Amino acid sequence: MIYVHSLGRAARFYPGRAALVREGRTLTFRELHSRVEGIAGTLTSYGFDVGDRLALLLPNGPDYIELMYACSMLGVIAVPLNIRLSSKEIDRVLEDARPHGIVLHSSLAVPGVQLSWQQVVDEAPLPISSDPVPKVFYDPEAVLGLIYTSGTTGQPKGVTVTHGNVLADMHNFNYWMRYTEGGIYLHAAPIFHIADFPSMFAAPAFGATQITIPKFSAQTFCEAVEREHVTHTVLVPTMINLLTQFPDARKYDLSSLQVLAYGGSPMAPELVRRTRELLPKVKLIQVYGLSETGFLTGLQDQEHTEDRLMSCGRPCPGVDLLVSDTSGKHVEPGQAGELIVRGANVMRGYWNNPDETAKAFRDGFFRTGDIGRQDTTGYFYILDRLKDMIVTGGENVYSGEVEAVIYEHPAVREVAVFGVPDPQWGELVMACVVLKPDATLTADDLIAFGRRSLASYKLPRRIEFLETELPKSSSGKVLKKMLRERFWSHQQRAVS
Repeated sequence: MIYVHSLGRAARFYPGRAALVREGRTLTFRELHSRVEGIAGTLTSYGFDVGDRLALLLPNGPDYIELMYACSMLGVIAVPLNIRLSSKEIDRVLEDARPHGIVLHSSLAVPGVQLSWQQVVDEAPLPISSDPVPKVFYDPEAVLGLIYTSGTTGQPKGVTVTHGNVLADMHNFNYWMRYTEGGIYLHAAPIFHIADFPSMFAAPAFGATQITIPKFSAQTFCEAVEREHVTHTVLVPTMINLLTQFPDARKYDLSSLQVLAYGGSPMAPELVRRTRELLPKVKLIQVYGLSETGFLTGLQDQEHTEDRLMSCGRPCPGVDLLVSDTSGKHVEPGQAGELIVRGANVMRGYWNNPDETAKAFRDGFFRTGDIGRQDTTGYFYILDRLKDMIVTGGENVYSGEVEAVIYEHPAVREVAVFGVPDPQWGELVMACVVLKPDATLTADDLIAFGRRSLASYKLPRRIEFLETELPKSSSGKVLKKMLRERFWSHQQRAVS
């Protein structure tokens, strides 16, 4: 369904316009549509049918975008994999999703799970079939993609993103980040993240050209903006921080950039000031959302005032976002509670996981796990998290997953993992470790041990070895709030 309203629409309304830059050549929407039909034909010849899964382990690039369009055309469910995951983590996702095949890049981790079909695109490009493609798939309720989150136990949970979810995301994001017909969108953040994922469908709907960079760096970003005259992009604050600290940034012509959206956390006032100095004509848009919900709120450029910089903004029409108490009752403005939401943008559940799905919803509302408040003018503020999760550089890290790996070390008796504030990354992963009697262990040794099973961004950046046992409640639960308190006592919020 989403194909009809994205690339299908562009092929009808903007056939001769620039659609996608591929290996230095710009494809028109007509040419891109033809290529995608050929890729869809190839997938069909390899046995892919409606509802089958295709895993994608690729850096940002034209191959990624074309394969996503081919999946949407056929009704095949895409499984975008986080390229920073370890082989073990990838295997857990593949075992859950059970894809029919995988398209991957040789520079990335090699999965251990054997699938019936795989294609290494940088070694052998995917053939383009000339066979006619059957009628374009159209079902708003069908699953378009499985976007995996780690889960509090370390077991991956597949967020079922439907065709209708992405169409709603397109409309919602356009409410804050107005797309311009003929604009040029840069995929600088990872496409597998929900922050960037809907943009690949929104861009063609508005006749915008898409540019990709395989991996973000301040230099590659500046080079792409100058070379391609980029107008719109989405970054996380960590990327923006690196950009503003890049000493050669002002040597590049970045004047084409009109809108810079960012998500993952608010930007510190100092970072907003530095961004305004570097990009004085750019409109800043902060968006807040989750993999399960897509975009929920936006703080528009004119709302980036001193009194609202810590706000994540307001929801657009169609997003019913409320603050509730522990019983699910709506609380008054100014009172803190859990943010809950319903709308066409919200997932229908977790893949093959009815128990976790049931926990995630109450009375038709999705429970975000974020603690926040709403002021009398409708602006929302994130205060803390119910879920034991850390957001570092725009990536979600579940403490329980990291703790489970550390507990496997024979010298470790107890461990508590939590986030501590950091000006560059928002939060850093920290571990407080208690060793077994007479055991010895260094921080470097523990990090090396964790690297076997965890993506690099999940590894603790700070490790503290305690002489006494971890603080606990009367029921024996570790009191992480006590451990975190000394790091967060001078912060405005309990999360970054």
